[in-house]
Parts: sequence; C-alpha cells; structure tokens
Amino acid sequence: MSAHDESFTAFVAARRSHLVRVAYALCGDWHRADDLVQTSLLKLYAAWRRVEPGSEEAYVRTILVRAHIDQTRRPWWKRERSGDLPERPGPAEQVEERSELFEALQALPEMQRKVVVLRHWLQLSVAETARELRISEGTVKSHSSRGLTALRACLESGDASRA
Repeated sequence: MSAHDESFTAFVAARRSHLVRVAYALCGDWHRADDLVQTSLLKLYAAWRRVEPGSEEAYVRTILVRAHIDQTRRPWWKRERSGDLPERPGPAEQVEERSELFEALQALPEMQRKVVVLRHWLQLSVAETARELRISEGTVKSHSSRGLTALRACLESGDASRA
C-alpha cells in the first residue's frame, strides 16, 4: 500500500463517523447520509494527491455539501424520498435530546439547515460558510439568525414540526 493510500485510509478511519453525522444533519436520513459520505469519500480519494495536508476536512466537507445539493436537485430524489425509515440508535443517554434536535433541524428550510449545521455545529466562520454554500455572507447571517430563532422556538415548545 502506498503512503498516499495509507494516509487516506487513516483519514477515513478517523473521520468517517463524524462525516456521517454531518451528512445526517444535512439530509435527515441515515441511509442517504451513508450514500453522501460514500460519494464524498470516492471523490476525495480521486483528488487525494492534490489535497494539501491539513485541509482534508474542509475539502471533504465541501464535497459533502455539494453532493447533497446535487442529490436534492435530481427529480427522482423528490419522488423516492422516504422519511418513514427507522433511525439508527445512538448512545442511550443522549438519544432523546439529540433526536429532538435533529427533528427540529429537519423541519427547517433546507438552506437554513445547511447554514446552521456549518456555522454552529461545524463552527465555520461566516466567510467559510458563504464560500462552501456559494452564497453571500449577508445571506449566511440572515439564514443563521432565522434558523436559530426557529430552532429555539421549536425546542422550547417541544414541537419539531414548527421549526
């Protein structure tokens, strides 16, 4: 195995579960999240020799967000989308709280959800979020403010359908 393959394998082993959680936060479906991560990792592997050391996380995150955008633009996605599939169980101590948060996130409009995930979960700056989503910094701030307000209202009321 070459040094490039070994470094890629080490990166995937260390970051795959985190990437799946990020993908789930974007799309709200564990199966689709696995598919998004798999697609992203394939594209990352093809570009691995060009990726600068230390920027791997940002590179794959950009691929992940763009793959999700591409996927949601396809007409078959709207026809075959199923929110009735069971979720994978997580650690027992935080499942209920995390489920409420993910339900509230999924109730947000798509762009607000993406901005909230990138800005507040992944802790990207406004400029980094704008660059990844290809929108202006003002739009990032607006979506972030609206998304957080909706999340707060939803979580305080306990009704995820209101976000």
